[in-house]
Amino acid sequence: MEKIINFSADYARYVIKGGTKFYTWIGFLGLLAMGALYAFYLQNTEGLIVTGMTSQIHDGLYFANLVFLVGVAAGAVTIVFPAYVYHHKAMHEVTVLGEMLAISAVIMVMLFVFAHMGRPDRLWHMVPLIGIFNLPGSMLAWDVLALTGYLVLNFICGFYYLYTKYSGTKVNNSYFMPLVYISIVWALSIHTVTAFLISTMPSRPMWHHSMMPIRFIATAFAAGPCLIILAFMVIRNNTKMWIQDSAINLLATIVTWCLGLALFLTMSEIVVELYARTEHANGLYYLMFGLNGLTSLVPWFWSSLVFMLVAFVMFLIPSVRSNYKLLPIACVLAFAGIWIEKGMGLIVPGFIPTPIGEVTEYYPTIIEVVMSLGNWAIGFLILTVLLKGAIGILVGDIKMPGSAAAGASQ
Repeated sequence: MEKIINFSADYARYVIKGGTKFYTWIGFLGLLAMGALYAFYLQNTEGLIVTGMTSQIHDGLYFANLVFLVGVAAGAVTIVFPAYVYHHKAMHEVTVLGEMLAISAVIMVMLFVFAHMGRPDRLWHMVPLIGIFNLPGSMLAWDVLALTGYLVLNFICGFYYLYTKYSGTKVNNSYFMPLVYISIVWALSIHTVTAFLISTMPSRPMWHHSMMPIRFIATAFAAGPCLIILAFMVIRNNTKMWIQDSAINLLATIVTWCLGLALFLTMSEIVVELYARTEHANGLYYLMFGLNGLTSLVPWFWSSLVFMLVAFVMFLIPSVRSNYKLLPIACVLAFAGIWIEKGMGLIVPGFIPTPIGEVTEYYPTIIEVVMSLGNWAIGFLILTVLLKGAIGILVGDIKMPGSAAAGASQ
């Protein structure tokens, strides 16, 4: 226990040290987080009337971010799988960084759940054996279990590995590797269950099809690696840790294939739904062209499609994919395009029109925007702390006094 306390103390002391750039970044994220706290206060004193959600559209920007971030969390497996299954050396060196990203993303998901609840005093009902946890009847209950399990697995695997590096001991593969393999499979489950959460609603024809889980997985394995590549670029330029080109190149290749598959599935849905258009296709038609003169989401759809197509073309060209000045641009375009496609381009039009034919539009209010930015800021603040400490251990700046080395390789 004393060693774990020392590990935690050394980790914390290292994390709070930094230069002007570091403290500026932390201060900026802190200001956004304060904005989220104020928005949350307004929601809980005045009610969800301060948001743009209505009885017709009861899932908006919060749920859109929730769905997207589950994919980002699942995308961390694109590092873990090559590292441990195919023994990719460069990936193995940075595996723990992917696990830190997964932890941060799942925490952000929970923040958006908390923001969306409207009655946070009822959060205890989401805890099995304590609240009224509707299992197995509720798909949301399964989603909570999947996300909680994934968070615990990444926390144990990530910090156990960092502890062995810190103390200079060897990883006990007899129980560490089974947890790693379970986390790989579990990563697929979290986004699959999230897809089931909306695709099992027959009254929402835009969501009610069996292609939804594979579409979620494809976009997850494109958006997640895009964020990881961007994080790796920042780490290479601002820390002593050098991430090998082969790790970044492999992630870029994964993005290429998964983004292409995501675009193919999107195009397939458009053809199937609109070739012989029925009233069940009205949600997609509204998203693409508008309905009854209402067109607020049309720019979102076409901008998303353009972003993803441009990014896909850039990833397809080897000279661009391996150019580390152009690669971040492609990653930002793909990340933004998938965020729109998984959020405003999927969740909101699923409610338009309603099952009884009502057509109403949704506009996020400034409260929702501030809350969303604040939740992202809290997530990036956690990610910064986790990555900074992990890098400190990996490069040997944090180690147990008297240990033979920063850690034994696995």
